[in-house]
Amino acid sequence: MSTAAHDAGERALLVAGTHHDPHRYLGVHGSTRGGVAGGRVVRAFHPDAVRCEAFVDARTTPIELAALGSGVFAGALPAGAAASLRARVRFRFADGNAWERIDPYAFAPTLGALDLHLIAEGNHERLWDALGARPLVHEGVEGTAFAVWAPNATRVSVVGDFCRWDGRLCPMRSLGGSGVWELFVPELSPGSLYKFELRTKAGELRLKTDPMARAMESAPGTASRVAHSAHVWGDADWCRNRLGREPLREPIAIYELHLGSWQRVPEEGHRWLSYREIAPRLADHCSALGFNYVELLPIMEHPFVGSWGYQVAGYYAPTERWGTPDDLRFLVDHLHQRGIGVILDWVPAHFPKDDWGLRRFDGEALYEHADPRRGEHPDWGTLVFDFGRVEVRNFLIANALYWLEEFHVDGLRVDAVASMLYLDYSREQSGWLPNAYGGRENLEAIEFLRRLNALVARKHPGTFTIAEESTDWPGVTRPAHQGGLGFTFKWNMGWMHDSLRFFARDPSHRRWHHDELTFAMLYEYDECFVNPLSHDEVVHEKRSLFSKLPGDEWQKLAGLRLLLTYQWTRPGKILDFMGTELAPPSEWNHDRSLDWHLSAEPGRAGLMRFMAALGHAYRSEASLWRWDHDPAGFRWIDCADREQSVVSYLRADGDAHALVVLNMTPLPRAEYRIGAPTPARYRVLLSSDAPEFGGSGASVDTHPVPDAVPCHGFAWSLRLQLPPLAALVLVPES
Repeated sequence: MSTAAHDAGERALLVAGTHHDPHRYLGVHGSTRGGVAGGRVVRAFHPDAVRCEAFVDARTTPIELAALGSGVFAGALPAGAAASLRARVRFRFADGNAWERIDPYAFAPTLGALDLHLIAEGNHERLWDALGARPLVHEGVEGTAFAVWAPNATRVSVVGDFCRWDGRLCPMRSLGGSGVWELFVPELSPGSLYKFELRTKAGELRLKTDPMARAMESAPGTASRVAHSAHVWGDADWCRNRLGREPLREPIAIYELHLGSWQRVPEEGHRWLSYREIAPRLADHCSALGFNYVELLPIMEHPFVGSWGYQVAGYYAPTERWGTPDDLRFLVDHLHQRGIGVILDWVPAHFPKDDWGLRRFDGEALYEHADPRRGEHPDWGTLVFDFGRVEVRNFLIANALYWLEEFHVDGLRVDAVASMLYLDYSREQSGWLPNAYGGRENLEAIEFLRRLNALVARKHPGTFTIAEESTDWPGVTRPAHQGGLGFTFKWNMGWMHDSLRFFARDPSHRRWHHDELTFAMLYEYDECFVNPLSHDEVVHEKRSLFSKLPGDEWQKLAGLRLLLTYQWTRPGKILDFMGTELAPPSEWNHDRSLDWHLSAEPGRAGLMRFMAALGHAYRSEASLWRWDHDPAGFRWIDCADREQSVVSYLRADGDAHALVVLNMTPLPRAEYRIGAPTPARYRVLLSSDAPEFGGSGASVDTHPVPDAVPCHGFAWSLRLQLPPLAALVLVPES
């Protein structure tokens, strides 16, 4: 092929928007083509320009480039121009305006062979360092490097205000067979909005948000934002101490919240609080109530507020509703410095169908499975990740590591695990495809979860993962090398449903449903559990916890204190949703603040004092948490007194222990005898019926002494006065 023909072919591809490697033609090159004389040539492209000139350096006269047609310009360079020359190109338009930029096609790729190799095999553990928008200094020039995985595209361009959102102006190069497209844009700084414009094999143009965007513009906008962190962390002590922690043997009391409806500013139109505004308020509140972790409902960018964050559109981007990524870092940092860990709700099970997002990203099913029987959730109207594709697994696993590493979070609660494990989840018989062995198990998702949990444990000791898994899948918290999924904890959904059903019953009927209270102990040590009273139980006409309970207001509050004592003193870690401390009569509404005015009512003020005392008791008594997941830490004293609806149990930490007695009826019980493991005098650590908590203040012996009367398999026993609808927690005096 002649030089002229070759030049015409390259130019035609560029003008048509189908050139997979514009760097091969644009910029400075070592030979001239297209009729331009000289030894080296510079080429530039702008389809709307009428003139173009290049500056070899700031001291020389600009070189007028010849118009080759269709917006392509070329000109010979001086013989002495440096081989590494990067021309500054100025375009002029018919209206007299001009646009000047450093030639982006004069730079080597910002990704190396190792990056591309790791991406191809699905093992790039810091994928965010390779893909997305990365502000950096490249070959001595400040700018932003863009890279995106789009193996089915025939052309990809980065677009934004910096190029008038014109996909013709900043086409990217395809890096071999990796499926990755790359471009370094000089002088582009953090804060800039951008998207990717992709041409599909069918010739369609698709404008897409960056899957790896570290920030996005506020909804309803959908553009990605170039982001750079300047946050200086102050939580070194926390992170260092975390390395030596064993979450299974630590006290973990989690305050679950939705940042947009926890507190608002009524005097300013009920606006949201920012991450920075929330930080000190949340730390004070959790510290007062005894919670040592917060769990944030998904804070990754999501277009629909009503999804509560569970329809994620920007997996690497904290939502801009409440501030910048560094504002979120400030929140985490502040909580850590106040002794409070941070758990993020994380959603790898599905993603929304918005056409500007991940759906058919490069014109074909890429992140989702192509077959709707594998790639769609019929219930939620969302798409399912293709867990069998190594690049997709890499995208998700790296995302988990991203939040742990870049935001210092302490744990991830993985949403909707059951929907990932079962191919027939919520599907009709004809609506799913079996696995290679004919079964209903999603083998690729299982492998993904095992790898995820193994990597988190290896790379970030002291952090943990929690599965929201609603079935009896075996070994959710068993290590992967033992055939399990490798999670640290699992939500105990069975305990939650049974307990709420029991406490919703009229106390006079509870004796016929005693097993609802005790059944969970039959499988307690099959997994390592968290006992949740979560957001899911106070929405969609399920009623608030307060409203679920029977009786008048006094009985409802007494029942709530009793339920919480049971939750906090039985085996398992604890999770309570925000607002539990206020006992609101109405369900949670994500569109408004919690009813903080309720805290001024005497009964609810007593409930808040009770929760503070319960939290203090829990944290101070290691017997209530150190052996949560070992049968040595629990023993029933009496679980069979269904006639009086009383249960009692022992929590042990070696010789130290606590006795818990729960009276599930409004009838006080006098001279109620329970077995005791020691003859030492006991003291009442906590009575949920105390007057300061809003209780009846019924007479209780605060320092009972055991009798030498065998009972419940013990050589000694205590005679107690049990207050109505109340719990007692007793510990031996030292």
